[in-house]
Amino acid sequence: MKSNIEFLSTPTADSAGTCLLLHFDNKRYIVGNAHEGLQRIMIQRGKKLNRITDIFLTGKTEWKNTGGLIGMILTLADSLHSAAAALKETARVAEEKKQLRQALSRDSLKERPEKQSQSHEQQSEPEKRTLVIHGGRNVTHTLATARRFVFRKGMPVDVNEIREDNRDGQWKPTWSDENIRVWAMSIEPSVLTTRVSISPTSSPSKRTYDQFVEETHNTKQERHDQQLRRGVITHMFDSDWRLDALFETPLAKVNMPAALFVRNPVTNKIETYAGPMPGGGEVLPDIKVLVRKPWPGALIAQLPPTKPSATALSYIIRNHPQRGKFDAKKAIRLGVPSGPLFRQLTLGIPVKSKDGTTVLPEQVLGPGRPGGGIAVVELPSDEYVPTLVARAEWRAQSVMEGVEAIIWILGPGVLYNQHLQKFMTEFSHMKHIISSHDCCPNYLSLDSAAAAAIRLYQIDSERYTVPTHDNATPPQLATNFDLWRPADRGLQIQLAPTVMIQDDTVVPPLNTEQVLLETPKDALFLAKAVKSEIASSSVQKEFDAQNLPSADSEINFLGTGSALPSKYRNVSATLLRVPGSGSYLFDCGENTLGQLSRMYTQEQLVEVLRDLKVIWISHMHADHHLGTTSVIKAWYKAVYGDGHEECNSLKASAADQLRDPEMFLTEQQRLFIASDDAMMRWLGEYASVEDFGYDKLILMGVWAAKPGRPDSTRMYWDGEPIGFNTTNPKLNQAMQQATGLTELAAANVVHCYGAKGVSVTFPTGFKFTYSGDCRPTRALTEIGLNSTVLLHEATFDDDLKGDAQTKLHSTTSEAIGIGIAMGARRILLTHFSQRYQKLPIMDMVDSYTPELEDGDNGAEGDPLVPVDLTAGRGAEGNPFIQTPIGEMVEEESPLYKLLTSAASVSNGGNIGGLDGVRIRKKDERSYRRLSDMKVGVAFDYMRVKVKDIALLERFTPALLKLYDHDKTGDSEGGVDETKGRDTKIETNERKVNRVREKTSGGGRVKQAEHEKESGGNGNDIFDDPETKLAASNAA
Repeated sequence: MKSNIEFLSTPTADSAGTCLLLHFDNKRYIVGNAHEGLQRIMIQRGKKLNRITDIFLTGKTEWKNTGGLIGMILTLADSLHSAAAALKETARVAEEKKQLRQALSRDSLKERPEKQSQSHEQQSEPEKRTLVIHGGRNVTHTLATARRFVFRKGMPVDVNEIREDNRDGQWKPTWSDENIRVWAMSIEPSVLTTRVSISPTSSPSKRTYDQFVEETHNTKQERHDQQLRRGVITHMFDSDWRLDALFETPLAKVNMPAALFVRNPVTNKIETYAGPMPGGGEVLPDIKVLVRKPWPGALIAQLPPTKPSATALSYIIRNHPQRGKFDAKKAIRLGVPSGPLFRQLTLGIPVKSKDGTTVLPEQVLGPGRPGGGIAVVELPSDEYVPTLVARAEWRAQSVMEGVEAIIWILGPGVLYNQHLQKFMTEFSHMKHIISSHDCCPNYLSLDSAAAAAIRLYQIDSERYTVPTHDNATPPQLATNFDLWRPADRGLQIQLAPTVMIQDDTVVPPLNTEQVLLETPKDALFLAKAVKSEIASSSVQKEFDAQNLPSADSEINFLGTGSALPSKYRNVSATLLRVPGSGSYLFDCGENTLGQLSRMYTQEQLVEVLRDLKVIWISHMHADHHLGTTSVIKAWYKAVYGDGHEECNSLKASAADQLRDPEMFLTEQQRLFIASDDAMMRWLGEYASVEDFGYDKLILMGVWAAKPGRPDSTRMYWDGEPIGFNTTNPKLNQAMQQATGLTELAAANVVHCYGAKGVSVTFPTGFKFTYSGDCRPTRALTEIGLNSTVLLHEATFDDDLKGDAQTKLHSTTSEAIGIGIAMGARRILLTHFSQRYQKLPIMDMVDSYTPELEDGDNGAEGDPLVPVDLTAGRGAEGNPFIQTPIGEMVEEESPLYKLLTSAASVSNGGNIGGLDGVRIRKKDERSYRRLSDMKVGVAFDYMRVKVKDIALLERFTPALLKLYDHDKTGDSEGGVDETKGRDTKIETNERKVNRVREKTSGGGRVKQAEHEKESGGNGNDIFDDPETKLAASNAA
């Protein structure tokens, strides 16, 4: 069987580690680092997850090496679930066809349908597959910390923590299956070995009885703790827990918080209980209620702590030996008849000859060959080299036979280690491939996203940036280049039938010059015309009159997609940079740090990180926070450097430290994490795995404002009140100085348990509101009243409003409606469904007055439900209160034209289709507010200043033309984003052609001609209602 191992990634700015894919026809194995962004790289490379059965993690157990593991497991579980559902559906349809044919057949037997049905059940039941994760100490703990936001069924996950080496001299494999045998090597740093070594004057063989008892107790406790963690993981991925399983209990015995239900005695239907709650101070009725059986993960309030591990894992991986050629003539001479017995002999199984004599396989097989093999070695620093080169495995023939190549994953500077160079010289008969920042270029690992960003940069270089990269191999110091070669993505090493490096599989870096040449000329022509228009005196006059507070504040979009990473959009993360105040991160999905590293040079990134004041996490869905640890660690390094000493000031209680808040909050720089308490518990549990800067954090658990009281948000740090409006004036002042904010207000939003929107206000009066994921929620409009900028999710287009309601997200119209309801001056839309890979579908924007919902009801408010099950209404169907809000719209305002144009698209010109919109003349206040509002759409790698949001819509025709030239679907199975907007594109094509005919060299269309053509007021060349609609859609 042929097999090979391939480089999926090498170290770059947005791929923090090295990952390898070991390929057999029947299975796939991941070897190396499960770093952040790995899923996205696999999508880019067209590699599927569904055949992966084992993951072999190398190096230390730290987020740099495991940060992409949780997301990958979730995606794999969902993939297998979808495949199983498809299998069942196919079997069901086939069974129905069979039964139909039987029913039409006069000769069919009555029992036959039942028999076929049983066969259908057997065939449609998919095989349950276990994913095994092999790694060092603390991998189990790392996964178990995710129990509050990870829940999947039907894909058991087993963790094989490798804690001891096989050093008994027999060299049995650590693990094996039908394809490979694996020898794990646990490498300790030499400095650690020295530090814990026993003094020559002491006797290591002599221990007191008390020491023996203590060690025995510790071992038993560790086993118990590990058993608990493994049980948690079992329930996370293969639980029989059900959302609709309720049990009856007296109301007085319910532990709050919990969602309570009762059975209606008249209808016998289950309804939400709305009476007095336990712990609320009211007299409780003597009744029984129904509550959910708690998900087992919710019962583990705190994992037992662990300790950081310095062990770095490496592996020697070998194919099974290849048997020799079968000699059929000799077998016949020995009395073995041809047929099945021949096959048994080729498989290594002894058989009986005709006369009963046992015939052994070696009697009829020629000389075999050892299986091809490879070593994958990770050395984080120089301290690991002496231990590695001294390993006895390198000289054990039973281990090394057939191993002909070593893949080295090296930390900074390790490549130049003299001991390592000497080792390579000793083993010069092997092929050495090195993956390290020291020798691998910082190429663009996500070609599709980078190409899209480069084209957007050509359209609007002020708002978009070319991702930072360098395709040149870094210069190396004096090393023996004859001994090794640098790794390349796509490079394959064939393991069978012979070991051989295959250079023809290397994926070349993105040809950026070719990308520039392929950008449609007519899109560039339109962009040039817009830039000339923007430079005109009339537009500049309008631009200068915006009167926006903190107008130079910059919004950087690091991830604008939903659910999981895709080729073109990463998951949620937005960086707000406010001059004079600081930088603020709103959500921090997986590989946020990688996105930052592409938007800024290394020097600029350090500046951004040092300026970072607050990270806001809206809710605990994985796509919104799995990048937080990496960002915190990078901030920690940027502020305190590599040689920092652990801060002990935070060891005291919060109450003690807040006695002098000014000194505590301003003497040393802190990073504030604001979110639900579940986020704080996750960070706290993971902090025992590695030192990522936890002791420098201020963890603010946020309690949302009460309905109708937007100023009632409360924040707590370690149980102590903290915030901007406490009863302690010194604390309030210190908080403002440390964060750069004057206020932080939060609102419960309709999405999942603990989901919150936020509004932050600055000393200049600049107010920024972020929705997170949610349905249109009334409380968000209250805290965001009169926002300068609203950043709102727009997961679905209006055609999919039913999906938005089911999955508790918002449509485009609903998001814009929220902005109108709160009086926001600027609206930016983000968090698009990954079906819209490049340009969201926004043809059907037909109403700007959504029905607002109230949170804290149903499954969304039940902490006993896994958080990733609550992004949708529960089976019991508990409706939210919905109240339409009518907005006053001036009859001649641009927004009125926008709405009527949308109505004509969706309702054949029937203005009555705009539910809730009321027209009122001569309302100057409403007119000014709505005509001033501007809407923009976010793309990854986009950076826009507040004052420039108004310019985004002008580039819409150029963007439509750009994406009109690229209507191809995505190889990862995504939906073709151009489907459904062909009609709108055709309309804009006619408009583009008209503009092109009337424009020479990007000059301005004559005003009179433009007014005649478009019926507009002649303020700019794309001012008619149709183009205004497109502008708000795709800016």
